[in-house]
Amino acid sequence: MKQTNVKVVTIAVFVATFMSAVEGTIVSTAMPTIVGDLKGVALMNWVFSIFLLTSAIATPIYGKLADTVGRKLVFLVGLFIFVLGSTLSGMSHSMETLIAWRALQGIGAGAIMPVSFTILADIYPVEQRARVMGLNGSAWGIAAVVAPLLGGFIVDQLSWHWIFFINIPIGIVTMGLIWFFLNEHTARKAFTMDWAGCLWLSVGLLAVMLTFQLLGEGDLNIIWVIAGLIVAIAAFWAFIRREKRTDDPLIPMELFGNRTFVVQNLIAALLSGFIMGFEVYLPTWTQGLLGLKASEAGFAITPSSLMWIVGSFIAGKLLMKRSPYQIVNISLTLVLIGAVIMAVIPATTPFWSFFVIAAICGTGFGITITTTTVTVQSKVPVAEIGVATSFNTLARTLGQTVMVAVLGIVMNVTMARGVASHPGTSMAMMNKLINPQTAKSLPAHLLPTLHGILYQGLHLIFITGACLIVVSFLVNLLDRRGTQSLSDHQA
Repeated sequence: MKQTNVKVVTIAVFVATFMSAVEGTIVSTAMPTIVGDLKGVALMNWVFSIFLLTSAIATPIYGKLADTVGRKLVFLVGLFIFVLGSTLSGMSHSMETLIAWRALQGIGAGAIMPVSFTILADIYPVEQRARVMGLNGSAWGIAAVVAPLLGGFIVDQLSWHWIFFINIPIGIVTMGLIWFFLNEHTARKAFTMDWAGCLWLSVGLLAVMLTFQLLGEGDLNIIWVIAGLIVAIAAFWAFIRREKRTDDPLIPMELFGNRTFVVQNLIAALLSGFIMGFEVYLPTWTQGLLGLKASEAGFAITPSSLMWIVGSFIAGKLLMKRSPYQIVNISLTLVLIGAVIMAVIPATTPFWSFFVIAAICGTGFGITITTTTVTVQSKVPVAEIGVATSFNTLARTLGQTVMVAVLGIVMNVTMARGVASHPGTSMAMMNKLINPQTAKSLPAHLLPTLHGILYQGLHLIFITGACLIVVSFLVNLLDRRGTQSLSDHQA
């Protein structure tokens, strides 16, 4: 029987993850050009939002399919849909059609991350899994650095259409590697899908993510917020009732009877929310307060990407010796140190200081995310690894969506109050300040005041982030009795 080529499959999985990760940032880089060409500035945010929404909704469905029809087929289908969505996005001639094809692209992307981690769980023993998953997860950090440079080059030398077309050859090669070199020997189950459960879960996720997305943009009044949350609660209630009654649930409710499983997913969601704030607002600090160019400011978070890999190696060692509770306490301490430093440092802090802060946080990110992922996989039967991994991915996505909205509100409210208390300033000036190119046009005598307002907003952002990590510590306390290392668990 033909065996899986572990090295080739690992490379293929990494390339697929990188392709999915780079898509968000590279589109951001090209968006000014796209808007100029397609004339759709009012719809601009939906190019990003729809990708996130459809990806989140598809994720748990792919996780269930991966456990029934097999990882290989699901991964290949996800890659095909992603490449098809990329092709059609590149051929778009209006903002509306671009948004529609980005939705299709997101449906494909929903398979890539969870099924990638599931494949790696299949082909690597637990003592090697953390290291390999950390390396694969680092694709997101590398993408954050490479994508702006790659996007700028493609837009300048070719056209914005090629930021989508570039996925076609990469996707086809990746599908070929998976097709020929990944060989599954596990017995497949008969294809079943809880379609009613899919519907209720999709409605609930759509209501949550759409409500927080619009809330973060400031386009929603309190009535719509309440209505969205009521729909979400009702849909999730119907979903849970359905899952308890069906013979083959989309997400088995028994998983939530495992305290470690629940705690690790909650921590992954909370930390992912902090990571989003860190990656969005650290460059805002270096651009808005230090006046660095976007290309230079982006490098402030580079050490976090590099140290994420180191953190994953550390997690791999610790998982064999210590319990997830103990490891997460160590890693969250590192992140809390970075968050507290960001919350107290002055506005004039030199650029090199952010490399140190990013390195500390990145180590904590790598240890925590790798530990939560591997622990979640180890706490479920082999037949449910795909579902467990996809739920972990979904938890992280929800954490990011909710916290981006919350932090956006914190920043907007703080800046609005600052502007209101300083005559002669405006929100339009604050928008110009964040971009070093447009900041040059602002009156010189107002710059110290505007910097002070922006600093106050960023200050509160990282205080909120520090509070989020404290909540993560409290959640971890719920599992303080879980003192087994993964080696003990296996034994």
